[in-house]
This record gives sequence, C-alpha cells and structure tokens, in this order.
Amino acid sequence: MASSLVTPPRPDRPARPNLAFRRLRGQRSPAEFAALVRRAAREIGERVSCDARYVGRVEAGEIRCPNYAYERVFLHMFPGRTLIDLGFAPRSSVRGRGARAPEDTPDTHAAVRERPAGDAPEAGETRGAYEPYDTQDPYDTHHNDEESDVLRRAFMTGGGATVAAASMGPLGLTLDASAAGRPVRRAGTGEASALEEAVRRIRLLDDRHGADGLYRRAATPLRAAYALLDAGAVRQATADRLHSGAGELAISVGWLAHDSGRFDDARSHYAEALATARMTGDHALEAHAFCNTAFLARDAGRPREAVRAAQAAQRVARPLGSDRLMSLLALREAGGWAGLADRTGCEQALARAHALYERGPSDADPEWMNFYGEAELEGLEAQCWSTLGDWPRAARHARRAAQLQDPHFTRNIALYTAELADDLARGGRPDEAATAGMRVLDLLDQVQSSRIQTMLAGTARVLLPHRRASGVAEFLERHASAPRKA
Repeated sequence: MASSLVTPPRPDRPARPNLAFRRLRGQRSPAEFAALVRRAAREIGERVSCDARYVGRVEAGEIRCPNYAYERVFLHMFPGRTLIDLGFAPRSSVRGRGARAPEDTPDTHAAVRERPAGDAPEAGETRGAYEPYDTQDPYDTHHNDEESDVLRRAFMTGGGATVAAASMGPLGLTLDASAAGRPVRRAGTGEASALEEAVRRIRLLDDRHGADGLYRRAATPLRAAYALLDAGAVRQATADRLHSGAGELAISVGWLAHDSGRFDDARSHYAEALATARMTGDHALEAHAFCNTAFLARDAGRPREAVRAAQAAQRVARPLGSDRLMSLLALREAGGWAGLADRTGCEQALARAHALYERGPSDADPEWMNFYGEAELEGLEAQCWSTLGDWPRAARHARRAAQLQDPHFTRNIALYTAELADDLARGGRPDEAATAGMRVLDLLDQVQSSRIQTMLAGTARVLLPHRRASGVAEFLERHASAPRKA
C-alpha cells in the first residue's frame, strides 16, 4: 500500500547539491561528521541516528529541509545560523503555507514505511528524527488522505481536546480508521481551539493532582499536535495559533516530566518549545520556554545555566509588558543565584521580583501564569532561602505560602507544606516538622508528584535521629507505610 503512495523523484527535476552544508563539514569524513551530529543531539536531549549515508543525502540535495529534531541539532551545532544559511530550503516552501495546494501534501509516513531494510532507527531515537521532511518531489501530487483527517479527528474527538475531561483516566488518542479516503483538509480554527483547550486541561489536572499520573499519557496529544503542524493550516493566523498551542503543549508536557523527576525528557520538551518559538518569532512562547528551562536547570543542579536562562527570558519578555511575568522570571534568576551560593545576587533578584509583583496584574499577563500569586512568590522565595541554608527564614516564607494558596491548587499546597516540613526539620524543630509532614501525607491521596515525595523522603531522613520528639515516630511510621505512586 505504501508503494502506491510514494512517487520516485522525477528525472526532470534533479536535486540541487547542498554546497553550504558540504563546506561546513570541512575536512571531516561523512562518518566523522555524523558522529559530531549524534553527539550534538545528545547535548540537547535529542537522539538521532545520523550516519554517513544521511550526511551524503543532505549534501546531494535529496533532503531539502530537515525535520524538527535534526533542525534543532543543526542550529545547536552552528549557533547564529538559519536553515537557509545551512543550505536548506525554507520550511514553508516544502511543507504547505502556499508552497502547494491543500491536496498536495506528501505522505511522509509512507516514506518512512519505505525505508530500506537495515535502516531502522536506533532504540530511543527521537520520534521522527530519522526521515527528513521532504523525501518526495515537492511537486508530487500524491498524498495520504487518512493521515490528515485522522489527526484532525483525534484532536476534535479523541486525545488533545479531551486530554481530558478525564480525571486521571487514559489520555491517549483514538485514531479513527473511518477517516481513510477522505479529502485532505488543512487544520482550521476548530483544531487550534481544541489544541488550546488541551493545554488548559493538562494544566488544570496538574494543579489538582500533580504530574506523575499524567506525563506518559499527555505525550500522545503532543505528538499529534506536531503532526498537525506538518499538515498545515487554512490561514496564517490559524497556523500561528497551532504553533503557539503546540509550543505551550510541549512546555506543559515538559513540566509534567520535570515534576515527575524525568529531567532529560523535560529538557527535550522545553527545547522543542524553544525551537518552535524561535522559528515563528513568538516571543511570549520563547519567554515561557526559557522560564521553565531556568527552573529545570536549578532543580537539575545547574545553577549557572538557571541564571543565564532566566536572564535570557527577561530580555525576551521585557517588551511584552507584563510586570507579573518579569517578577516570576526574576524569581527564577534568584533561584539560580541561590544555587551558586551568591546571597547578594539572590537578594537583588528577590527585591526586583517583589517590586515588579507589587505593580499588579495587567492584560498583558500570559494565561499560563494563573498559578502565580502571592503564595507562589512566597514559596519560591522560601526555596531560595532553603538553598542558602537559612532555615528559619525559609520556614517562615513556606508557612505563609501554604496559608495563602488557593484551595484549587492542591498540588501547590502539598508542595509548600512539604517545603515547610523540610525547613523545620533542618532548622531543629522536629515536632513541628512532623506535624507538617503529616499534613502532606494526607494530601498525597489526591496528589501524585515525585518532587513532593522526594522532598518528604528527605525530611524523613533528617527526622530519623529525633524519633523521641513529639509526633516524629508516628510520622516516620506512616511515611514508611505510604504507597509510592508511579
């Protein structure tokens, strides 16, 4: 079936060699250069099975525009350059946006099925990283009717839009085979709205239940979102909404990975969002991606990277006009300075965060910042003082954060209370720490977060020598018997 959908390159339109890419290879052999590509991919959390044959195909002009995974790797290898600088054709000229009529979208999935024997991607490779976007003649009029309509129906009736309506139920896409044979239609406002709703539902579920039960299921609508981008959109405004929605969904899925302790996965998703933002010039999305990258870097033990990412986010976000966003980004920077044990830098960033917050909300505040209120401000400041080892001050802010938090944000109440328990334990107040720890255990019936469970486990270790203190033995016994949720 696949062979009937794939048209071989036409002899009257020969491929044009990519001389710019060949010059970048320099004196290295194709195999040596491929090894550099694979190493660069690992540096940014991608996995591509680049080999000498792939490099040869690029240089021969057979790959006119790489897929998103390879694009991120190449732009990482050659900072400051664009795909055009690297000798590739603009993505718009090979994937929709006026380059071909709606019915002229080639079947890239069919091309993957036609991969020669022995060319299977390596285990763990980034999905879709092996095949280029434009493996077909750009003037080929064959297409895959099923793919486009199935993806659309998946978002409208299956995964993305209902990501869910569910509580913690399955979030997978349901591919409807009945869509086969229908004419290709590019994505419209309905698909864009469904994608935006998917982002809101994931955030709502995370606020209430934490990340652990959501992450793997939320990755499926993310793949469908990027497939919708490949299908193109009816209008440019819709295409912009799709790109923004896919980027925000990548950040949301990245956060679920981050909060459940899958740092490498989170880094990859944030990089995906950042690449999407830069390709479309979406400064709001870029600021959001940098914001989460800074937070991840802090948690992953890379405080200097956290500072740089937070500062980059502030440069991008400044023209957007949101003081609350700038306040949050200052807090991200403060967390990095705390990790570097730079108390002065941390205090200066905290002062900026408070001053900006006091200016109040505005219409320019991003929708995703609905979690950022006085409670979050106090909670993030508590984490800074905790990192600096000022336990009494950290406990004071953590207690205030837990008291101020809106009951809707169950996960954050558990997080701030876990922070409080840890600060009290390390500050020499084991009885109060045990009381706070018991409140966290009560909330873990509703919240699944590896971050909170890890914090509570650390508190339990600190309290072990204080079993005779009031309430400590009871807390330790209950903590030891509590189920660890996957």
